[in-house]
Amino acid sequence: MGDVDAADGDPAHSLRLETRRQRIEDDLAEAQRFKDASDAAIAAHEKALAEARARAQALASETRAKAAAAAETRRKEVDTKLNARIAEAEKTIAGTRSAALANVRTIAGEAAGAIVERLTSIAPATEEVGQAVSNAMKR
Repeated sequence: MGDVDAADGDPAHSLRLETRRQRIEDDLAEAQRFKDASDAAIAAHEKALAEARARAQALASETRAKAAAAAETRRKEVDTKLNARIAEAEKTIAGTRSAALANVRTIAGEAAGAIVERLTSIAPATEEVGQAVSNAMKR
């Protein structure tokens, strides 16, 4: 008899089975290619997502660092301005204090001189009154 399938003996049936088996293998191979492509797409998506997260974290860190640097720069500027204002205020206070002390010395000298003259009817020497006032203010 010739080439006959041992299971059934009909060559047309064997051809149909072989065609079906080949189609199933082809379908399985195509399904595997789709699965591989899908797996590759998922891996690429996960990689892109991880890279995007890393870039976002780097950008956030950079932004925080820039904000901190800007805040530090601003703080230094404010400190510098405040220190300048404080120094100017201290100069003003020192000048005002010196002027007030000079006025106090003058007024105290005039008052002391007037008191001595009133009590003794003698005008004291200006230098002596000034020296006495200076000694009294040192205490």
